[in-house]
Amino acid sequence: MKRVSIITAEQAAERIKDNHFVTVNGFLASVQPEALTSALETRFLQTGSPRNLTLYYCAGQGNSDGRGGEHFAHEGLLKRVILGHWGTVPAIAAMANACKMEAYNFPQGTLAQHYRDVAAHRIGTFTSVGLETFVDPRLCGGKMNDITKNDLVELQIINGEEQLFYPRMKMDIALIRGTFADEWGNIVMTKEVSPIDALPQAQAVHNSGGEVIVQVEKVVKGGSLDPRLVVIPGIYVDHVVEAESAIYQQQAFGCEFDPSICGEIDIPIETIKSVPLSAKKVIARRAAMLLLDMSSEAVINLGIGIPELISSVAAEEGIGDYLTMTVEAGAVGGVPLGGIRFGASINAECYLGQAAQFDFYDGGGLDLACLGLAQCDGQGNVNVGKFGPRIAGCGGFIDITQNTETVIFCGTFTANGLKEEITSGEIHIIQEGNVKKFLSTIDQITFSGNYAFKHGQKIMYITERAVFEMKEDGIHLTEIAPGIDLQKDILDQMEFTPIVQKIKYMADSLFREQRIGLKEMKRQEG
Repeated sequence: MKRVSIITAEQAAERIKDNHFVTVNGFLASVQPEALTSALETRFLQTGSPRNLTLYYCAGQGNSDGRGGEHFAHEGLLKRVILGHWGTVPAIAAMANACKMEAYNFPQGTLAQHYRDVAAHRIGTFTSVGLETFVDPRLCGGKMNDITKNDLVELQIINGEEQLFYPRMKMDIALIRGTFADEWGNIVMTKEVSPIDALPQAQAVHNSGGEVIVQVEKVVKGGSLDPRLVVIPGIYVDHVVEAESAIYQQQAFGCEFDPSICGEIDIPIETIKSVPLSAKKVIARRAAMLLLDMSSEAVINLGIGIPELISSVAAEEGIGDYLTMTVEAGAVGGVPLGGIRFGASINAECYLGQAAQFDFYDGGGLDLACLGLAQCDGQGNVNVGKFGPRIAGCGGFIDITQNTETVIFCGTFTANGLKEEITSGEIHIIQEGNVKKFLSTIDQITFSGNYAFKHGQKIMYITERAVFEMKEDGIHLTEIAPGIDLQKDILDQMEFTPIVQKIKYMADSLFREQRIGLKEMKRQEG
């Protein structure tokens, strides 16, 4: 059995040459190969090399503070970026806005699945995900600035159906983090929140003739790892780097190791802290009420931001175990976490690779999805990806919203300066936000209302003061919150006029400190 090459992070950085195509595993603040990306950044700052890299990753990388993907945010180091989620790398977004490199944003699931097509030497990836959104080449083909000219996605007709086609890309370097490696290069990820893209990424780069470099906590004796736990077999791995500092192996940035989010133990759900009452919690509560309509076999996805709170509300209300919640990072079951640990789940039943999770999502496996709401127009289109110079990226938003039967968009009614008071079962606007979200025209189409209508999806938009529903004749205002003035607080804060026919009040229990009683309601329905 061959022994794997064990090198330092600095030696690993030397393996990356000018014009290389570099791909990195990780999910926001978790599973980040920080020793490797830090060493690459240091090498570039000290020597000016390597140059003109193409950077490719699916999920977000980092925490908007110089870590993760922002180690690449230097002029000259990058020639092109192909990213799924941009929100945690504002330094790279600033380079894109300044036209310092070519920039693309594609759906997270499509990029994850593309690894497998590269690994198998297929001609590329065919998918319906992204049709009628900004990814569609009839709009902008995922290009994020004026110097990005090459078309990396094409529209094709297959058996009479429209498909987006991503030609196969040759990948030179994979930077991956695992937990332990043995002397033969076999990699386990037993302390990580999920394998994310590790296996297909390693296969793609290996079969492209490139080099797979894996950062680990420790190298152990050959053959001592449980083969059932090996995520990447040693035949794919070229080099292993032992992280010199424990800070490079944190389960998530700045977080202590938690065995309940990697399957080592289960903890009582009751120990999860409740979220204080706020406008965001009101939105999460109203969305959680829709769980009452779901069967015990329903499968749900919760997005980043306000939707993260829904799992906390469900746990607080005692219905967390009535449903199966999932996150695109790969966890099935358990309670999804938010903030710095978004992507992880407490007490998960299973940890899939990201591509497999998106196969399930793309095939309509979800019964309900709750995602963020940044901009919405009168056609029901939603933008969460780009607002003027700010690039958040689509992440898995398109994959999830386009293929789920019921989709709930959650967000405050306005933003930037919004102040509200919640008291005695009512909500009152103290100071209106400076940024309207319900607009005549949105900056980018991340979700197509027309596509959803054609495919028979149920679409709702939940805010702290109003609930809307997309119907055959347009966007209907269906509920308002107690204490809200219809004209001043809703209609005057919108750039389009919703259809107003029959309106009811949102339940006043949403606006009180005590539980709203979802468990009792669920029992009565049962």
